[in-house]
Amino acid sequence: MNICVFLSAAELADRYTRPAREFARLLGKGGHTLVWGGSDVGLMKVVADGVQEAGGRLVGVSVEFLAAKARQGVDEMVVAKDLSERKRLLLEKADAVVVMVGGTGTLDEATEILELKKHGHTDKPVVLLNTAGYYDGLKEQFRRMEDEGFLPRPLADLVFFAEEPVGALAYLEESLGMV
Repeated sequence: MNICVFLSAAELADRYTRPAREFARLLGKGGHTLVWGGSDVGLMKVVADGVQEAGGRLVGVSVEFLAAKARQGVDEMVVAKDLSERKRLLLEKADAVVVMVGGTGTLDEATEILELKKHGHTDKPVVLLNTAGYYDGLKEQFRRMEDEGFLPRPLADLVFFAEEPVGALAYLEESLGMV
């Protein structure tokens, strides 16, 4: 399966890079393809390295103003004109989405896919990988949205919160009938 991963391009502590590397290894060993922002820095590099080392394919979607940071030697690289086109292309190329730790760009990507799901414009499985409790606050906010009637669909229909990489991949494989 083609798994889009939204994540940071920042250099991060081991508590974040270790689980990302583990997920990447599982993805590659499972014969899956990483669809990601195409960057060769920070956590994006960690995940791309792990997938490639484990035998998985790499499909990058960079953006013109970041093209200088794009990874070389990938199976496919597309350069989008802007961030909106990049998100659209990432989602078009993916069968499923995993949201790892990240900043405002990652949060933007995550909320866009959830908004599309909420309105029935996609049924792709979405996993929020809650590494080191990074998304505990967001999880609480989503639950409040659900409890107070802001979500027209149950939260469980929109996103699966995984605490560990193995659970994230297992959920995706089960959701897409691969188990």
